[in-house]
Amino acid sequence: MHDTKPHGDDAPPSTWKKRDAFAESGIPDGKGGSLVARAVTINRPVSEVFAYFRDFTNLPTFMENVERIDILDNKRSHWVVKAPAGKTVEWDAVVIEEASNRLIAWASEPGADVANSGQVEFLDAGARGTVVTATIAYDPPAGIVGKLIAKMFQREPAIQARRDLRRFKQLMETGEIATAAINRKQHEEELA
Repeated sequence: MHDTKPHGDDAPPSTWKKRDAFAESGIPDGKGGSLVARAVTINRPVSEVFAYFRDFTNLPTFMENVERIDILDNKRSHWVVKAPAGKTVEWDAVVIEEASNRLIAWASEPGADVANSGQVEFLDAGARGTVVTATIAYDPPAGIVGKLIAKMFQREPAIQARRDLRRFKQLMETGEIATAAINRKQHEEELA
């Protein structure tokens, strides 16, 4: 885990203006040429926030583009994620570092449709709850062109990370995500 305090900056590394954010991001086994980091404060205890996030089957409840995550074993999972133009991308990810209630770091395994790695840090903020910082390195499919197309379709990781963390905050604080549209679970309940 990277400790930004000695550098006098506790913002996510990708926002730093005077340092090499990639080199100092703290992401072990960094995969990917683009770096994005976002943070949110969630008014819940760090143990609760960490436990919900660590159960990867919970992630599709607030990660809008994640169709599903299949747990392969204690450290490995298979991800299926929506991409632009009605496509999906898939990869296997492995947890490469974990500290209970503090950090989860991962890297995609060889053969991933989107090479990626990153970490999510959980910082106890006392009465304010938990600061969650997600830092992700990735290689967009089709390089720069793929990144531009993803941005047009609102599926670019920088845009999605901000939205997903906001949705995670809503879910953890209120038990639901405010939306004008019907979500998958509501749709399934109506069909039943």
